[in-house]
Amino acid sequence: MNLFNLLICSKFKMDFIIGGLAGAGATIFTNPMDVVKTRLQLQGELISRKEQATRYRGIFHACYVIAKADGVLALQKGLTPAMLFGFCMNSVRLGSYHIAEVQGWTKTDGATSIQKAVFWSSASGLFSGVAANPTSVVKTRMQSAAHPSVAVGRQYQYKGMLDAFTKIYRTEGMRGFFAGVNATCMRLAIGSAAQLTTFSAAKETLLNNGICKRSELGLAFLASAISGVMVAVVICPLDVVTVRLYNQGSGFQSEKLYTGVFDCIKKILKTEGTYGLYKGIGPLYLRIAPHTTLSLVIWDMLNIVFENKKS
Repeated sequence: MNLFNLLICSKFKMDFIIGGLAGAGATIFTNPMDVVKTRLQLQGELISRKEQATRYRGIFHACYVIAKADGVLALQKGLTPAMLFGFCMNSVRLGSYHIAEVQGWTKTDGATSIQKAVFWSSASGLFSGVAANPTSVVKTRMQSAAHPSVAVGRQYQYKGMLDAFTKIYRTEGMRGFFAGVNATCMRLAIGSAAQLTTFSAAKETLLNNGICKRSELGLAFLASAISGVMVAVVICPLDVVTVRLYNQGSGFQSEKLYTGVFDCIKKILKTEGTYGLYKGIGPLYLRIAPHTTLSLVIWDMLNIVFENKKS
């Protein structure tokens, strides 16, 4: 391997590592909202809104109830698999997209092409969904585990991340790690398209209008904040479906509430209404917005540092 090829391989490796570190770092701050979101999305599963027993009445009440029943640290349940998920998912997603950007595959005549950016961000989201699904299954099940007085959805008892991986493999086999993979790939493809396309377009628009030209950090914060709003609105229904399918598992057919993505959507609409597909949108936004901002800012800054160091 000549020096040029070695440098190219090293650069591509750094693209994936930088993306992974950005995702894992942001997860530390946003995991509590992920726990709350998961509980709200599992609450009242396939029960009409009038008949639902409400254990969590909103974001702040959920935080209070979880802390009271299981302790304050319960708000960081599933943090280890969540960080691993953040690293796996974002290393593939952000790494792949950054390579596409550097190679000029997202541009036409030097300017960001919305169509090309949507294609490459969707493709990177799809790849990341497959790569990170096992860690996301474990994360969701650990986050949903609660004291009986506040438990919602199917409950799994794991002593930790490694115990979860072991038990899922023993009871469900490899397919257990890919429960809901279709939903998560759709969610990440759509979410990545909304996030990365909006982020790239927002940065370009801000610069063209003379905003944050002298502040790379400010530019990244402002562009990612705009991106976070779009992502939360677009992915919430598929996020609800993903959580339900993860928590259901891939056991015997008779034990399943849903046979797939569209069956899940149909049953939620029939029993819980449109409201059911937007359960947890508050904590989802409070998780997505800062997570989008933190991960994209960290990603942008690390790429700038790496490019400067390489130069």
